[in-house]
Amino acid sequence: MLHFCLKRLVFRGLVPFWVVLSGLFLGACSSNPHPPAPAVASISDYKYVLGPGDMVSISVWRNPELSMVVPVRPDGKVSAPLVEDMIAIGKDPVSLARDIEKSLAKFIRDPVVTVIVTNVVGPYSEQIRVVGEAVKPQVLSYKQKMTLLDVMIAVGGLTEFADGNAATILRTADGNKQYSVRLKDLVKRGDVSANVEMRPGDVVIIPQSWL
Repeated sequence: MLHFCLKRLVFRGLVPFWVVLSGLFLGACSSNPHPPAPAVASISDYKYVLGPGDMVSISVWRNPELSMVVPVRPDGKVSAPLVEDMIAIGKDPVSLARDIEKSLAKFIRDPVVTVIVTNVVGPYSEQIRVVGEAVKPQVLSYKQKMTLLDVMIAVGGLTEFADGNAATILRTADGNKQYSVRLKDLVKRGDVSANVEMRPGDVVIIPQSWL
């Protein structure tokens, strides 16, 4: 769109070619149509919930033979001694511990269970995705207070073809609303005012530059 916009202005004689080359009209043609992303987006009462691929340490007080580290399987369940195919996905560690206690109460008296997440992946719905002109596009686990700068460091920054200031965040928590972000200013120029907080499920979209 940017390249087409510039060509059309030159063709109509509205903008001299030397002006286009100098970039005086570049900002007008390439302005991001989406509203800026809110600087603060964290959830004060955010509580981590388990997802497939998480590793959880299940500790049963005074019963070491029942304590072990197990994965949350792709079907969202965990299995441990005396606990078969228990749903873990979507639960926080404390809730899972209470459910395991109820299951173990059939076999031992007054079980006390502690669940600790030892490897964090998180549910698919909360993962951060980076697509387009990042050096290493990938999926990241969401962490409370995670910022856009944290995300860009994890993906290795922008490629030489990226139009960083035309990038957007697709926010699933806001009904897939898109917000503009200034990645070039943030990553290339160190402008911390362009840094914003992420929300669970955000998708960072980095388009390619036309020039």
